[in-house]
Amino acid sequence: MPAETPFERQIAQRLGEQLQARRRARGLSQENVAHAAGMSRNHYQLLEAGLSDRTKSTAANPRLSTLISLAQVLDVSVTDLVVELFGPAAERPADPSPTDGS
Repeated sequence: MPAETPFERQIAQRLGEQLQARRRARGLSQENVAHAAGMSRNHYQLLEAGLSDRTKSTAANPRLSTLISLAQVLDVSVTDLVVELFGPAAERPADPSPTDGS
């Protein structure tokens, strides 16, 4: 498996920040969100930390179904949640990976 890129790590970190901000704005605990989204509190804590595994420190890369569940709990669309990861166009990180599938 190829090593994760700085772009992937940055996006995972931004996702965690988005989840945490939205959770706090709704006055929810990590446990409340995790339970309502059908996942363990540990899994949700990892996502907020931008990680998929604490011991390996690998960047979070949640499934679409996980994003859908979290978006429903946090009362936001998946589109808004994902678009906000990139911020204004001037702040978007450059993705060094090819976009043509090669």
